[in-house]
Amino acid sequence: MTLNQWRTAIAATALSVAPLGAAPALAHHSYSLFDSQKNMTLEGTVREFQWTNPHTWIQLAVKDASGREVEWSIEGASPNSLARQGWSRKAIKPGDRVTVVVHPLKDGTAGGSLISATVNGQPIGSHS
Repeated sequence: MTLNQWRTAIAATALSVAPLGAAPALAHHSYSLFDSQKNMTLEGTVREFQWTNPHTWIQLAVKDASGREVEWSIEGASPNSLARQGWSRKAIKPGDRVTVVVHPLKDGTAGGSLISATVNGQPIGSHS
């Protein structure tokens, strides 16, 4: 497991466990970590697509301005929600060339909340 995958696993675990102590109305984490006023388009190669509850994840290798490869952790909706939009667990595979539009993390680290995705030039699901 790479360092970024380890960090992602820890973050996903923390985000899924933290709400257990919250009131039922607050049982899901907020999206306050993401800058919902900003859209960012990323192009890269899929390292891993995790079709897991409570959220899906795309690990995306993206070249930065200096040409260095940076791994981005893209948080998607739940598998159930994405399936209703036309996604499947096989929609994205390691090695696919992907363009995603995300709300980036406010702290500037390499992560974001998925808005839409295009795989090998083909849009996935409905982008409503």
